[in-house]
Amino acid sequence: MGDSRFFPKPTSTPHNSKAGIIKKIRLENFMCHSNLETELGEWVNFITGQNGSGKSAILTALCVAFGSRAKGTQRASTLKDFIKTGCSSAIVHVEIQNEGEDAFKPEDYGDAIIVERRISESTSSIVLKNHQGKKVASRMVDLHELVDHFNIDVENPCVVMSQDRSREFLHSGNDKDKFKFFFKATLLQQVNDLLTSITQELKCANDLVDELEKAINPIERELSELQGKIKNMEHVEQISQQVQQLKKKLAWSWVYELDKQLQEQIAKIEKLKDRIPTCQAKIDYQLGLIEELGERLTKKKTQVRHMMEQTLEVKRLKDELQASISEATKEKCELQEECSQKTKHIERMVKHIAMLQQQVQDIHEKHEKNTQAKESEMVKKLKVLQDDVDEAHTSLSRLKEEESVLSEDLQRRKNEIRKISEEIEERERRHRYILSSIREIQQQQTNKVTAFGGDKVINLLRIIEMRHHRFLKPPIGPIGSHLNLIAGDTWANAVEIALGKLLNAFIVTNHKDSLILRECAREANYAYLQIIIYDFSRPRLNIPQDMLPQTKHPSTLSVLQSDNHTVLNVLVDLGSAERQVLVRDYDAGKVVAFDHRVSNLKEVYTSDGYKMFSRGSVQTILPPNKRQRTGRLCSSFDDQIKNLEKDAVSVQEATNQCKRRKRDADEEVLELQDKLQRVKRRCDTMERDLSSKRFQLDDTEKLYASDTRSSSTITVDELHREISEFQNDIQENKILLEKFRVRMHEAAAKANDHKVSFGKLCESTQGEIDAFEEAEVELIKTEKNLQSAEREKAHYEGIMNNMVLSDIKKAEAHYKELMHNREESSKKASVICPEDELQSLGGTDGSNPEQLSAQLDRLSVRLRQESRSNSESIDNLRMLYEKKERKILKRQQTYRAFREKLDACKNALDLRWSKFERNAILLKRQLTWQFNGHLRKKGISGHIKVNYLERTLAVEVKMPQDASSSTVRDTRGLSGGERSFSTLCFALALHEMTEAPFRAMDEFDVFMDAVSRKISLDILVDFAVAEGSQWLFITPHDISMVKHGDRIKRQQMAAPRA
Repeated sequence: MGDSRFFPKPTSTPHNSKAGIIKKIRLENFMCHSNLETELGEWVNFITGQNGSGKSAILTALCVAFGSRAKGTQRASTLKDFIKTGCSSAIVHVEIQNEGEDAFKPEDYGDAIIVERRISESTSSIVLKNHQGKKVASRMVDLHELVDHFNIDVENPCVVMSQDRSREFLHSGNDKDKFKFFFKATLLQQVNDLLTSITQELKCANDLVDELEKAINPIERELSELQGKIKNMEHVEQISQQVQQLKKKLAWSWVYELDKQLQEQIAKIEKLKDRIPTCQAKIDYQLGLIEELGERLTKKKTQVRHMMEQTLEVKRLKDELQASISEATKEKCELQEECSQKTKHIERMVKHIAMLQQQVQDIHEKHEKNTQAKESEMVKKLKVLQDDVDEAHTSLSRLKEEESVLSEDLQRRKNEIRKISEEIEERERRHRYILSSIREIQQQQTNKVTAFGGDKVINLLRIIEMRHHRFLKPPIGPIGSHLNLIAGDTWANAVEIALGKLLNAFIVTNHKDSLILRECAREANYAYLQIIIYDFSRPRLNIPQDMLPQTKHPSTLSVLQSDNHTVLNVLVDLGSAERQVLVRDYDAGKVVAFDHRVSNLKEVYTSDGYKMFSRGSVQTILPPNKRQRTGRLCSSFDDQIKNLEKDAVSVQEATNQCKRRKRDADEEVLELQDKLQRVKRRCDTMERDLSSKRFQLDDTEKLYASDTRSSSTITVDELHREISEFQNDIQENKILLEKFRVRMHEAAAKANDHKVSFGKLCESTQGEIDAFEEAEVELIKTEKNLQSAEREKAHYEGIMNNMVLSDIKKAEAHYKELMHNREESSKKASVICPEDELQSLGGTDGSNPEQLSAQLDRLSVRLRQESRSNSESIDNLRMLYEKKERKILKRQQTYRAFREKLDACKNALDLRWSKFERNAILLKRQLTWQFNGHLRKKGISGHIKVNYLERTLAVEVKMPQDASSSTVRDTRGLSGGERSFSTLCFALALHEMTEAPFRAMDEFDVFMDAVSRKISLDILVDFAVAEGSQWLFITPHDISMVKHGDRIKRQQMAAPRA
């Protein structure tokens, strides 16, 4: 607590230790720089340039080189973001001066240390080199040792004040933010955290000692119990002697009891042997009956087989005759249809000839008489024919419409059947998928690893185990098998959707191990395995509260636990699990994702699978993926299996309902097809009728036209020629009709012949069929009798084997066993005591073994009851008593020593707390003095109020124009330049209270006016030269007003490319 770094003594001349200052910075493909090399002076360095020229990148490179995380620079979230666009890697090369008495391992590094950090897409590395450029170390621990030696704390704002910190610090008027700045810059924060942790550890140690002291009480009670046990030992020995005597009597009583049982067993065996002849006679009778029935059965089977062959030949002949009758009948029907059509055609032609003849007659009559009455009759006839044609046309249209409706219904039904078939296939696929899921979950119950890759991951782990010697460190994976849910299975679905394919991934420590793991995956036939390269030695990430989503809902990281901290680090760095928020339902997710504007929020996941996020002004909601497998992180699978089995039953029932609907629809389709065929036949009939009526109408119209036309248009000769042609056709059709009739009579005769033959065949074979059926009945009856006889034989054989012979064997075995037991018992009894000795004890006193055993059991129980509390000898009990007494004394001495050491630690901790509080008060005073010292350079006075209880720091200044009054204005009432100047004075006061080989400030003059900037620059330069360490100032403003000197170096950055 008395570290001199908080109280630097003023010296008359500046002193530069030469050790720890930055000599040179070289950047390759870092942020906006392709290749930049900058040499820094040992004192004051100014770097100026336009915005976007890469000034702040130099400061960021320094932070990265000295071990700062990407998020700690406030410029990126991961180190790979610093790689220049279009490049694959970046290099930060920093050369540190290592001269003087404060040099770090000069025998290894020489007068210069080179820190080189390489950054790639997947990893980063640290190399420490000596002044000759040779590699000396490459571990992060070596870099931390170097940083601690030179007291380079790049996260301390008094050592490195980045652009964001400068703006936040200069612009902020929050007293708590200023206190945090002061508390961290003076290292009070670090000391306070250390003392707090020690206090907590001491409390835990005191609690542990209290528990250890309480643990002695049971041992003290055991000592008092041992004294009582020693007194009961003599009584136990007396009972033991009585037990030994009873054992001797009991041993010989068993021998005498077995002699009685042997006599009884001999009589039982003789009685059982007398039952054998009776049972054997019944078995012999059934054997004779079985042989007789067997011969009869063989004969019947031969007879039935012969009759069956004859019957099969008869059936074949019947089938052939029936097929012939069907063909002849079909041919007859076809010829009848042809004859009918030809007859109708001849009749139509005869009618047409009659009509033509009528026309000839009418022509003759017209020449004779052309009256008005005949013409009127013709018009009426035409009207009647036209009405018939219209009526037939209407009926045909109606039938066509009915046919169209039926066709549409049929097609619609067929479409419904196709849809039902598709639905059945889909439900069957769903049923197979559910059954597959049940099998996977059941397999997962036996081995959790199979949930994250199935059998392939099991094969992969087996191969990894075989080749474990090739890995630098064994791979970790799959990640899902190393994770457990904290609060039950509530968030299982949301967490699995949030982490996605990361659950199946493996983690290795370097690129070489990833290549070996990829080779193992190919051997295990595990394609597309996700491999993550991560440093296993990296400790568990400690995420500050202000970097987490500010919401009451849990995050993905908060509901997970793992025994492996590397798994949790990967979920944070690669999966952003700490920024994924989990909510119950859809509405709550929308509120959190879009309405509350929660800071540090990346995505929101709901329990039912929705994913919500916003990028800028675009709001996105992704629905659940029904094909994604979930439930792999659940601790209990019984409920999942029950739910899946219920789903499988419901899907099967729905499938059966669909099949019933399909059968009903198929029946309706058959009915519709039948109706459609009938309607089509009616349409064909109606079309033929319509054409006939139109033909008759046309002829009548022609006749009517011939009446009205002149006799020159048609002549009687033409009508006679037409009649002659029709008569020729009629003769030809009659000839064909006669041929058809002849063939029809032949077909009918052939069908009748076949029917007669079939009838005769049935009559001739009826006797054979009856005989065959009678033989089958007799065969069945014989088989039943044979089976009954075999059952009777098996019954008596079972009685013989299972009851008679078995009982005899058991009795004989029991007799042998009794004889063996008698010999064994006699030998054992003789070992316990000779039979003569038993007689001297009074024999068994007429008591049987049960009575003696009951007495022995009572004494044994009593002996056991006494022995339970006195199981050891008196000497052993006394030795145990002395041993426990020594053990208690030793523990009490040890615990007293622990208590004394803890008290000493408590006193030392109280002393350090008092020193800490005293130094905090002194630092507060020193800060006010030095703050006023810098303010006086502009004629301003001020005061700093530090409240350690409320953790606030208030800066108050008094301007020159306020000298006449006592009013003190706080910095929020000042102008921008005055406020920036006073804040800069506050920062310089803190700089005087800290030590570091170099300091850097970026855009410290961002809110100052020209006058304040001139005064501030002069103060900074004077302070930097007087303080003696290396300073690096970065500003986009003009610094021409800064005074020149050999200790001031200026550098101008090139303008950014357009």
